[in-house]
Amino acid sequence: MDPFVCFEHFEKLLTEEANALTRLEELLDREHDLLVANEVDELERAGEARQMCIGELMRIEDERRSLCRMMNVTADVAGLERLLSWCDPTGSLKTRWAACADRAGRCRAANDRNGALVVARMKKVEGMLDVLTGKASATKVYGKQGTYEASARSSRVQVTV
Repeated sequence: MDPFVCFEHFEKLLTEEANALTRLEELLDREHDLLVANEVDELERAGEARQMCIGELMRIEDERRSLCRMMNVTADVAGLERLLSWCDPTGSLKTRWAACADRAGRCRAANDRNGALVVARMKKVEGMLDVLTGKASATKVYGKQGTYEASARSSRVQVTV
């Protein structure tokens, strides 16, 4: 493959990835707003849109791996850097690649934030269900692994090491 053809293909993938990551970041922010507002129906539609965007990112990643195989380089960071240095001696794509990596990091942080909110809501619902079903007699405390452990109610303070 000619370096210019490789450059064009890599540039196309980076453009598609940047667009998909921008959409994903917007979708994750919207999803957070819906979680806070308890908009269950809208949240389901937002989840479907997020999954479609993730599918698009996976397709782009598969195409990038295919390009690496075709060029006989590994699909890891070292292989991609080698490919970029061959087809893009000016380094213009490397800057865009770094921007995509930065945006992907922001998407991960937003997804983690949304996940933490969902887990907190589930714990709250679990606690309310425990009260309704009579299982609330056990006090939940943090164990040595940082997870909840149920202990029988007692007037004594119990320390686990």
